[in-house]
Amino acid sequence: MNTMKNFILLLTVALSFASCEKDEDKIYLSSIAPGELIATESDVVLLKENNKDIVLSLAWSKDALQISDPDLSPIDVTIQTLQASITSDFSGVVSESVEASLSKAYTGLALNAMAKNIGAVSDQVNKVYFRIAAKTGNNMQPVYSNTVMVSITPYSVDMSTGHILNANLEDTGFTLYSAASDGNYTGFMGVTGWYNYFLQEGNGTTWGNDAVDGSAFLLSSEEDASKRWNFWFPGIAGCYYVEVNTIKKLWSALLIPTLSVSGDIQAEMTFDRSKVKWTTVFNASSSSTLNIKLQGTGKQYDYATGTDDDKAINTNIAFAQNGQNISLAKQADNIAITIPEAGEYTLVVDLSNPKAWTCNIVKGSVDPIEVNPYLYLPGIDDNISGNWTFENYLTIFNEDDLAYAGVVNVDSKYGYGFYTEKDNWDDKYTLAEGNSEAGALVFKGNTNIPAPSAGLYLIETSIKKLTYALTTVGAQIYVSGLNDQWNFDVPLTATSTTGIYKGSITINKASSWGFQIHLDTSWNHYFGGSQGKLYYKGSNITDDTSLAPGTYQMTVNLINGTYNITQ
Repeated sequence: MNTMKNFILLLTVALSFASCEKDEDKIYLSSIAPGELIATESDVVLLKENNKDIVLSLAWSKDALQISDPDLSPIDVTIQTLQASITSDFSGVVSESVEASLSKAYTGLALNAMAKNIGAVSDQVNKVYFRIAAKTGNNMQPVYSNTVMVSITPYSVDMSTGHILNANLEDTGFTLYSAASDGNYTGFMGVTGWYNYFLQEGNGTTWGNDAVDGSAFLLSSEEDASKRWNFWFPGIAGCYYVEVNTIKKLWSALLIPTLSVSGDIQAEMTFDRSKVKWTTVFNASSSSTLNIKLQGTGKQYDYATGTDDDKAINTNIAFAQNGQNISLAKQADNIAITIPEAGEYTLVVDLSNPKAWTCNIVKGSVDPIEVNPYLYLPGIDDNISGNWTFENYLTIFNEDDLAYAGVVNVDSKYGYGFYTEKDNWDDKYTLAEGNSEAGALVFKGNTNIPAPSAGLYLIETSIKKLTYALTTVGAQIYVSGLNDQWNFDVPLTATSTTGIYKGSITINKASSWGFQIHLDTSWNHYFGGSQGKLYYKGSNITDDTSLAPGTYQMTVNLINGTYNITQ
C-alpha cells in the first residue's frame, strides 16, 4: 500500500509540474521497462568441497519507470525479485528472492540448496532458468527481464545428518542423526557448561536460537545475525541427550550426570566428555556371558524450563540391546557382554556415533588420562582485551608434575584463574592462599588469583603440586652458551612491541652443547628450542651448528614462544 501511495504521489507531482507549462507541454509516465540479466557461468557442476566458494554470479540493469521528459527522473519505487525455476515458462516451483542490489552471488552450498528446492535432480545436468521480475507495488503486474539459462548439476543432499557447528560456524566433526530424514535430529553430546553451537542440515539450512524471542531452546534459521543467536546449553558440563526438531522449531537437552551399571557388573561409570564415552573397569574370573543393565536419572531442559537448574525435570534414562548396538528404552533391559577369558577389562559405552551406540569391552584398564597441552588464563589481560578470553595460555613442560609455563603480558582488573580446557568455564584452579607473586591453588575455588601490576611476566604452575609463581621479565634477556661461553654477556633488548627482544649474536664456532635463552641471571628461567620454536627448560638450541661463523641478529618473541636468526 505504501508503494502504491508513493507511485500516486509521484504521478501527482509530475502532473502538477505539467500544469505549470503550456497545455501542449504534457509529461507522461509509462510502465517500467525491463532490465537486462546476465550470468557469469553457463554450466556449473557442484561439489561438496566447494560449498564455501562463489560458483555463480548474476547481474542485471535497473528496471525503471519511464517518463516522457528526459530532464526529469522519477522516484525509484520498483521491487526487484530474482526468480529461478527448472521450467522455462516458470510454471513449476519457483525460487524467489527480493534483491536490493543489482547482483547476486551464490556459494556452492546456497546454489545446491536452491536447485534442490525447485526440483533439480541430484547428480544430473538440470536446466535452471533465471529472470528478474520488477514491479512498483505488490498488487501490480511485474515486468520481466530476459531469461538466462544455466546448466546446474547439484549433488545429493543427506538430510539424515545434522552437523554441529561451533560459535564461529565452523564444523566441529560431531553430528546428530535424523533416521527418517524428517528434520528431527537426536544424539549425545559431551559439552562444557554454557557450550554454544549451531546445527546445519544437509541442504545448508543453519539453525540457531531465535534472537527475536530470546527464549532458550527456541529455533530460528534466519541468516540475519541480529535475529539468530547460537544455541546454548545449561551451565553444567557433562553428557547430554540432545533433540533438535526443526519442524516444531524447538530443541531440548537431557543432562545425564551419572550412568549406573547393574546386574553381573555393578559400578558407577566415568564420562569422557571429549570422546562421548562412559567407561568402568572390572575383573572377570573366567570366560562367560555377562548380563548387565544401564540406567540413570537425568535432568531435562527445554523451552518450558529454560536453562534454570531448579526447573529442570527429573527424567529416567535407560538402554536396551538392539542387535549389535544399544538403544534408548523406557526401562533398562539386559545387555549381553561376552568375556573371552579371565582378566581385567574396561566396559565402554560409546555414544559418539548417533547412528550406532555401542556397549563393548576392551582388554585391560581404561585408557590413560590425556594430558592437556595448554592451561588457559582468562582474566589475565582484561584491561587489554576488554574481556575474559582463552587467548592467553601456558604450555606444559613437565608431564610428571603437570607443570606449565609461559610468558604473558599481564594487565588484569579482577585477577585470573588457570583453566584446563578452552571454553570450559567449570574446570579451573583458583586461589587457595598466596599473593600476586606466588601461592597455592585449589580446584574449582571461588577466589581469583590476584594479579600483579601490569607488565611482562613468566608464569609457572604445577597442577600436581597445586602451586604457582610469577617472575618479572625485564628490559633485557640473555643468550648463554654460544661459543661455549656460559655467561650473560650476550643481551637481547626489549623492542617497542611487548614480548619481542632483539640483539646481535656472534658465532665463532658451533657450541658443544648448544645454547639457551635466559630471562634473568638466576639460571632458573630459560628456554631451549629448535626450528624457530622455544620450549621452557627444553633441549638447548643448536642452530649454530648449521650457521657459518659471523654476526647475526636474533629475534625472540617470548609471548608466542618463537625465535629466528638472520644474517
